[in-house]
Order: sequence, then C-alpha cells, then structure tokens
Amino acid sequence: MPASRPVFYVSDGTGITAETIGHSLLTQFTAEEFATDRLPFVDTPDKAREAAGRIRAAGEAAGARPIVVSSCVDGDLTALLAESGALMLDVFAPFIAPLERELGRARQPRVGQAHGIVDFESYHRRINAMNYALTHDDGMKLDYSEADLILVGVSRAGKTPTCVYLALHHGVRAANYPLTEEDLEASERLPAKLRAFRSKLFGLTIDPIRLQQIRQERRPNARYSQLDTCRREVAQAEAMLRREGIEMLSTTHASIEEISSRVLEYLGINREMY
Repeated sequence: MPASRPVFYVSDGTGITAETIGHSLLTQFTAEEFATDRLPFVDTPDKAREAAGRIRAAGEAAGARPIVVSSCVDGDLTALLAESGALMLDVFAPFIAPLERELGRARQPRVGQAHGIVDFESYHRRINAMNYALTHDDGMKLDYSEADLILVGVSRAGKTPTCVYLALHHGVRAANYPLTEEDLEASERLPAKLRAFRSKLFGLTIDPIRLQQIRQERRPNARYSQLDTCRREVAQAEAMLRREGIEMLSTTHASIEEISSRVLEYLGINREMY
C-alpha cells in the first residue's frame, strides 16, 4: 500500500488555527490517507529551515509531495518553508488582500494574535467558566443560579466534555446533572433540584450499545455497564425528557463541537469563540 501523504500544520504561534482549518479541508478528501503533524512556534529563520528539512524528509520517506498548511504571518518564514518543496497552503492569503482593499489599510502582522491573551476580560471569563464547569460536574454542586445552561442525561452520555468545551472555547458556565437510577425510577418527573431551572436545561442522550461500550471501558463487567442497564436507563431518561418538554440531542455520532453549537443555538446563547 502507498504511504500516507504527509501533512504539516505549521505556525509561528500555537498552530491551532492552521490545524483547525487544515483538518476541515482534509475531511473533504476521504479517499486519501494522510499522516498529519503540527509544528508550532516556528518563529525564527533557523526554526523555519529546520522545519523545512523535516518536511522534505517526510516527503521523501513517503514518496509523495508533502502538504503544508501554514498560518505564519511572516512572509520570509513562509519562503523558507517553501524550500521544502511542499504544496504550500497559506490560510490567510485568500482573505488579506480583499480585507486590505475593503478597509483601505495594510495589515499589521503580529504573531500570536489569534490565541494570545489580547482580551483579558474574555480570557478571565473562560477561566472562571472552566472552574464553574469543574465544580458543577456530575451534580457535585447543585446551586445552578449562576449557570448559563445545565446538561442533563444518563452517566457517560457526553455531558462533562461538552461542558468543558463550552467553558474553554465560549466562556459559558455549563453545569451537568447525571440522571441516576434513583432519579429515573423514583419519579416520572424531573428531579426536584432541576425544576426551578427548566429554562436552562438541555438533554443529551446516546445509543445504548455505544453507551455500554463506553461504560465497559470505565467499569468492566459491572451492572452499570450491562447492556440491559444501558437500554433501560436511556429509555427512561428519554421518556422523562420528552414528557417534560426538554430538548435533547443524541451524542452517538456527534462531535463535541456540533453538540456545543446545537446547545448554544437552542438556548439562544451567543458567545464568540475565544
């Protein structure tokens, strides 16, 4: 079989922008095999030459021209990277010239602007939201008066990672409440501690077979991980949420990014990323 084509996300900063855009582009070519690598903080000529050598060597080993997705703002560094012989994809190039024409001024290249601390208020909001998510995880604290939203669902349905993502990327104070067997069997209504916060609730559900796989990794062969338990809990939780008129989304095939976007859209929470 032919070797995977090497792809490098190169940046003079964190590389997050290059990797995010590059990954989105590569998903459009599902028939291809790619071997990806991120090279952050390539911010000097020496580092650029070293990166170019590494990229060139990867292409020779794979027998295929490498692809470089670059978010370097320094044109001299980009020129040095191009000496690798790779296909160069500059993530900023298609947009800079039209923006300069529209705004009537030239850009001012500055390394690290996208992911540096350029807005301290926004940064501290994200940190505070992260602390909130961690202290209100899995029903550890039940004072939800300051929550922007509360995710509800059975254990291991994806509530915690979604709350962390919402906090880190959007500065949203997200709590989550796991519906336990006691909650599901004691009453057909929402647990009393959630009823006062109905407008903040959003339900997450999951396919029972996938849930069983996840729980089995956490607690192998426990009753908690048995397929019958998973089926019963998911069915009871979905019935409760439908009965209470709580919107819900299956996380079975959804990414954290998609789940987060749908939750924010439904609850009408508009926060810029970062």
